[in-house]
Amino acid sequence: MNLLMLYRGPLASCNYDCPYCPFAKRRDTPAQLRDDRAALDRFVEWVVANPHGDTLSVLFTPWGEGLTRSWYRQALVRLSHLPHVERVAIQTNLAGRLAWTADADPERLALWATYHPGQTSRDRFLAACATLRRHGIRHSVGMVGLPEHHAEAVAVRDALPAQTYLWINAADGHVYSADEEARWTAVDPLFGYSVRPHASAGHECWAGETAISVNGDGLVRRCHFLPEAIGNLYDGSFRTALTARACPAANCDCHIGYVHLKRLGLHQVFAGGIAERIPAGPPPAWGAPGPQVRSAAAARTAPR
Repeated sequence: MNLLMLYRGPLASCNYDCPYCPFAKRRDTPAQLRDDRAALDRFVEWVVANPHGDTLSVLFTPWGEGLTRSWYRQALVRLSHLPHVERVAIQTNLAGRLAWTADADPERLALWATYHPGQTSRDRFLAACATLRRHGIRHSVGMVGLPEHHAEAVAVRDALPAQTYLWINAADGHVYSADEEARWTAVDPLFGYSVRPHASAGHECWAGETAISVNGDGLVRRCHFLPEAIGNLYDGSFRTALTARACPAANCDCHIGYVHLKRLGLHQVFAGGIAERIPAGPPPAWGAPGPQVRSAAAARTAPR
């Protein structure tokens, strides 16, 4: 089968301290870093062995920043050269060194990069993106849609090549007016999918069927947002639990979750780029906002 694996080990340290980040950051002790490295090494060896003969894609979603740690860089390079790995990607702030990407297979390595104003300069971040382009590394770029960052987002969109997708995540706790939503949609045509939660209870999801979440200890869950375990990676017990099923959660409001909701059709929108959040078509073909945005727009203009 073709399986997407979202891996999250114990790493929680980050060189940034963004006030809007929902994840509590801490400084990892040397012992915690050793544990994270051991857990990652074990996971990489499992992917290398590929005991079930699958075609695999891997997205690293650390609580902290992985690319400042050598073992994540080494893992990305190694996995990129495996013929059974279709894509290997990581969520990152691009603050770490990037010369290592020259050693990776650019056909398989991709980065999901986030720009955080106030933590780094625009010029420095854009220079990192330019380095990725020189090495031929696929990447998306994103920001959190805070009102005070809109002008910066427009400047970044103008500075990036047209073929680089700039995604915008709706800020937690912020309610967007129709005008605000339109302004952000002008930056990211797919912002409508992020701006409000998606009803998910009772709806089928690819998570737990062709996508799984893996913890550092090998515990496998359907996705990061459902606590119930469906088995363990290392004893193979998760395999019998891979099946189509409905989501038990009331709603889903994070891209790495709702991208797998079958009713949204986002596997088609992001075909070939689900792990790194890159739409399948060129910018003009990225499409109108999601159906929930069209419905909201219709409601605003409908006769009363």
